[in-house]
Amino acid sequence: MNSAKTSAPGSTKTRLSRDIVLAKALELVDAEGLEALSMRRLGQELGRDPMSLYRYAENRAALLDGVAELVLVELSIQSADPDWKAQLRALAHDLRRQALRHPNVVPLLVTRPLSTPLGLRPLGTLRPLEQILSLLVAAGFEPADALHVYRAYYGFLYGHILNELQEYVVDPEENEALLRLGLHRLPAKEFPRLRALAPVLAEYDGDAELDQGLGILLTGLEAQLARPAAGSGT
Repeated sequence: MNSAKTSAPGSTKTRLSRDIVLAKALELVDAEGLEALSMRRLGQELGRDPMSLYRYAENRAALLDGVAELVLVELSIQSADPDWKAQLRALAHDLRRQALRHPNVVPLLVTRPLSTPLGLRPLGTLRPLEQILSLLVAAGFEPADALHVYRAYYGFLYGHILNELQEYVVDPEENEALLRLGLHRLPAKEFPRLRALAPVLAEYDGDAELDQGLGILLTGLEAQLARPAAGSGT
């Protein structure tokens, strides 16, 4: 009797790579949240010894960075496009779509950079910054001003996304907007305007709200770009 072991068809394990490890990490975060991500749990999901994963990510912090990078790498910015406003508008909608696709990753995108020095962040998370700076400088902004624009742009964008993702519906089955949003609990004399806006708040359209906010922001930036530099002669 032949005692040699033979592998059943399809039983060969897929060779791991950093992309495969990070894709599984993102899948886990999407399904169960950031708290579920650990080397041990990721090893279980991949059917591997957790120790074997350290060649692809040195620790959990590196995994978190990699997950953020995986989401941000999907963003596309054409730095050479002369229509810088169209590029910023398209990027904003791309990031919003990614946020809605991976809502559990959004807190990571917002807070993770704060804990990591700029030069130590994964290159994939820095490329949007480099590309936006190039886009704005090519449009005529001074480099320092382009950095201010980037900060204002992303501050607005992340604020919008966090606001859209927050759970503001108290009772989705309640037909009356005032009751559904819980606004009936507010003293009428102290919050008349907020209560009056209940129908508008109940019909929140994230895509349209983003466009309206971008319109305000980009119009202001365009006016700044058109303003003569301080001290320039005529």
